[in-house]
Amino acid sequence: MLSYLTRWVSRGAFQALKGASSRPQLVKTPHIGNQTLAAAPLPFTGGSPGVRQARALDQERLLQIDWDDGSCSLYPFTWLRDNCQCPHCTLQSAQARSLLFSNLDVHTGMDQVQLMDNKVSITWPDQHSSEFDPDWLKKRCFSSEARQALQEELFLNEREYWDSSLQIPTADFQEVLHDDKAALAWLEALRRIGIVYLRGAPAEQGQVARLSQRIGYLRLTFYGHTWQVQDKPMANNVAYTSGELSLHTDYPALHHPPGVQFLHCVRQADQGGESEAVDGFHMAEQLRREDPEAFNILSSLRVDFTDSGADYCDFSVQSKNHIIDVDSEGRVTRINYNNATRDSVLDMPVHQVQPFYSSLKAFVELLSRPENVFTYRMEPGDLVTFDNWRLLHGRKSYLSRGQNSRHLEGAYLDWDEVMSRLRILQKAVRGDS
Repeated sequence: MLSYLTRWVSRGAFQALKGASSRPQLVKTPHIGNQTLAAAPLPFTGGSPGVRQARALDQERLLQIDWDDGSCSLYPFTWLRDNCQCPHCTLQSAQARSLLFSNLDVHTGMDQVQLMDNKVSITWPDQHSSEFDPDWLKKRCFSSEARQALQEELFLNEREYWDSSLQIPTADFQEVLHDDKAALAWLEALRRIGIVYLRGAPAEQGQVARLSQRIGYLRLTFYGHTWQVQDKPMANNVAYTSGELSLHTDYPALHHPPGVQFLHCVRQADQGGESEAVDGFHMAEQLRREDPEAFNILSSLRVDFTDSGADYCDFSVQSKNHIIDVDSEGRVTRINYNNATRDSVLDMPVHQVQPFYSSLKAFVELLSRPENVFTYRMEPGDLVTFDNWRLLHGRKSYLSRGQNSRHLEGAYLDWDEVMSRLRILQKAVRGDS
C-alpha cells in the first residue's frame, strides 16, 4: 500500500486533470548591469555554492553576488542588515531575530564587502559586521523563479486535480504511525491530492486521536476534540442523522474553519452510507472557465453562515465567508460551503441576491455532476484523511438500526500543525533544510 502512495507523491510535475492548467504571468525584471533578477538561480539544493565575486552597488543600494555557475543574485542592503546572523542580532537557540526594528537603519549604506573563508563578510557604516553563508543567500535569492521555488518548497502549493476516476492514495495505518517515510508520504499526498485513505486501524474509538499524535494535536471545536457521527435523537447537527448529506465543507460558520479532517469507520451501515468527495479547487477552476461571472460573484460576495446549539459547550457562532476564497494572485485557497448552516441572513443589496443564487446554483450543479464525484464505501477499520479547505464531502442516506447503526469517529486539525510536521519529517527523512 505504501508503494502505491509513494508513486502519487514522487512525480516530478503535477498536471491538472481534464485540461486544468496554471495561468502564466509575465514578470518584468529590472536590469542591473548585464544581469537581470530573473537570471538568478533557483534555490540551492545541495553541495556548497561557490561565490565568484561580491560587490556593492552603492547607487542602487544592492549587493551583487556573481556565482561560479555564471548566475547572479541581488540583495538589498536593508534586507541584509535586517537579517544579520550574528549573536547580537539573532537569538541562535530560537533562530529568531533579536535586532529591534526601531534600531534598524532602513536607508543603510555598506562600508565594505569581501569574501572570507567562502563567506560573504559585510562591514556596515556603524562598523557592525555581518557574515552570510553562500547557501543561505542563494536559497533566499530575490529572482521571481527562486522566490516561487522557495514558496513551493515551504508550502507545497502545487495541487493535482482529480474527478470521479480518482485512484485514491492508500497507506497502512500502522506504518504511518511508526515509520517516518510512510508518514511523510501520507502528508505529502494529503497536501498534493487532498485525500488519503488509511487501512488497518482497529475498529474502535480513539484511533483519530492516535493518528493526530503523529502530527501534534487536535483542533478543539464546539463539538469536542473528537466527535461521533451517528444517528442520534434530537440531533444538533444534520450529520448526526441517517439522512443524505449533500456535498459540503465542514464549519464555514467559523471564520477560520479546520483545515484537515479525519473520519474513522468504527461500524458501517448494512445498507447505504456510501461516502462522496469532490475536488473543490478543481471545480472552482472549472467554474472560472465555464462561467466567469458566477466565479467572480462567489469569490467576491460574503455569505453568512451560522451554527448554534450545545455539545462540548453551548455555542452560537456566526461568520461571513466567500464561497470561493482566492489569494492576491487569484489562486483558489479555500472553499466555504455548507447548505445546512448557510444563514437566512443574506447581507447584500437586493439587486445582488438573484445573481448570487444563480451563481451558487451553477457551482452546486457542477459539483454534483457524476463525472466529478468520487464515491467510496468505508469499512470498519478504514480511516480517511482529507483537506477540508479543498474537498467537499457528502454521504448517502443509510438504514439506521439503533445501537448497532453506522458509527464514524471524526476529528479536525489545522493546516499549520500539519505543515509543521510535514517539514519536520522532510528534514528527518531527506535531510531537507
